[in-house]
Amino acid sequence: MSISASTILAIIGMAIVTYATRIGGLFFADRLQLRGKAKAAFDEIPAAVLVSVIAPAVLTTGPAETIAALITVFAARRLPLIAVVVIGVIAVVVLRLFVS
Repeated sequence: MSISASTILAIIGMAIVTYATRIGGLFFADRLQLRGKAKAAFDEIPAAVLVSVIAPAVLTTGPAETIAALITVFAARRLPLIAVVVIGVIAVVVLRLFVS
């Protein structure tokens, strides 16, 4: 298997752009003076990214994963993060055994 020079250049270019956007985000985020609704929206970005990564897996894999996600959401309303993670993992394992 051989890799062409254009493929290598594309990979290097994508790596440079990815690195630049990450560093740029860190550089500019420290300089932002956010207030009110803008600050509230900025604070919710991590949760929105997490949901956008998890939701497709929850909704497309099967009933066991969907039910386990619901159990985890309910646990997250009352328990600390480590307990929620443990409950989520146990729920998926147990439900995969009994729900097909």
